[in-house]
Amino acid sequence: MLEHRRILLVIGGGIAAFKALDLIRRLRERGARVTPVLTGAAEEFVTPLSVSALAGTRVFRDLFDLTDEAEMGHIELSRSADLIVVAPATADLMAKMAHGHADDLASTLLLATDTPVLIAPAMNVRMWQHPATQRNLDVLRGDGVTLAGPAEGDMACGEYGPGRMSEPAEIVEAVRARLSRGPLAGRRVLVTSGPTHEPIDPVRYIANRSSGVQGSAIARALTALGAQVVFITGPATAPAPAGTEVIAVETAREMMAAVEAALPADAAVFAAAVADWHVSGTAERKIKKGSGGIGALDFAENPDILATVAGMGAQRPALVVGFAAETDDVIANATAKRARKGCDWILANDVSAATGIMGGTENDIILITGSGTEDWPRMSKDEVAARLAGRIAETLG
Repeated sequence: MLEHRRILLVIGGGIAAFKALDLIRRLRERGARVTPVLTGAAEEFVTPLSVSALAGTRVFRDLFDLTDEAEMGHIELSRSADLIVVAPATADLMAKMAHGHADDLASTLLLATDTPVLIAPAMNVRMWQHPATQRNLDVLRGDGVTLAGPAEGDMACGEYGPGRMSEPAEIVEAVRARLSRGPLAGRRVLVTSGPTHEPIDPVRYIANRSSGVQGSAIARALTALGAQVVFITGPATAPAPAGTEVIAVETAREMMAAVEAALPADAAVFAAAVADWHVSGTAERKIKKGSGGIGALDFAENPDILATVAGMGAQRPALVVGFAAETDDVIANATAKRARKGCDWILANDVSAATGIMGGTENDIILITGSGTEDWPRMSKDEVAARLAGRIAETLG
């Protein structure tokens, strides 16, 4: 599936560099030609010999190597690939890329290239969450750099959270998607998924039964057609799809902020079941059960993500798609919602308990557009996703 595609692999200096060895193997198994570049820090974790043996070619290491410059200058090297992959992309490498530093071979290649770049971030959770890293990330996204991960999990430092490098199989899928020549190649699509959790106190929250299965399926289907997918998910039980840029959030307000940061996009599909309200004045300590019972909870409205994006000016995606999960008067309620929100399409479904749709594997969709309604037969959520992705591709042209 990657036959004869040329990958320039920049290996950064972090403990996750050991995964780059498996990544090379998997890329070559799929027919790709991998040219590795090692940073000085990366050599503290993997050896040039092991990287060269797996890649089946020489390793580039030194910006001022006279032999390398004579045989293939760093400018040519930076532009001879179909895709540049940075894995692991450390906080230092991301900062250099964002600010145009070029003090070694890897950063010089990345500054001198006009080739698409995909990064697989890997760093301590605090480093990933630091405002400086997030600012750098915003700059890189604006420059057209795409992401694979990072994942959430245990760190080598003993902490847990986002910042763990994606597994090689997931990075390969991201590479495949980035190089896809499908009908959505070059298109950026935002997908929201899962529920949101609105805290009451440190141990309790308000949520709904959304599993995130439909949102994940939509993201996979769009990726399969070549789209660059930004996947913004609440605490879903369904796994995040490989090959997408995953942004994990918890509350509706966090999801709104993530959506705004991810724009602009060519299309946006809002499949998340976002809570309409949050508890104002969340308790800082666990609320204790007393003889008088729990006190009244005061609620405040959450931001309306779909209406906000649909009402944007220059940043509004060309196609804005929403979902309407209804339990009665499905078509009437969903048609009114489409008009009220200002979106282009609404996918309406009946989620009453008897249907088994909420949290299930199937869906029963009525597509509502400006042209009227279209009743889809009941089908698996993967089939719904494939049909929707196909319609999006047709519409975007």
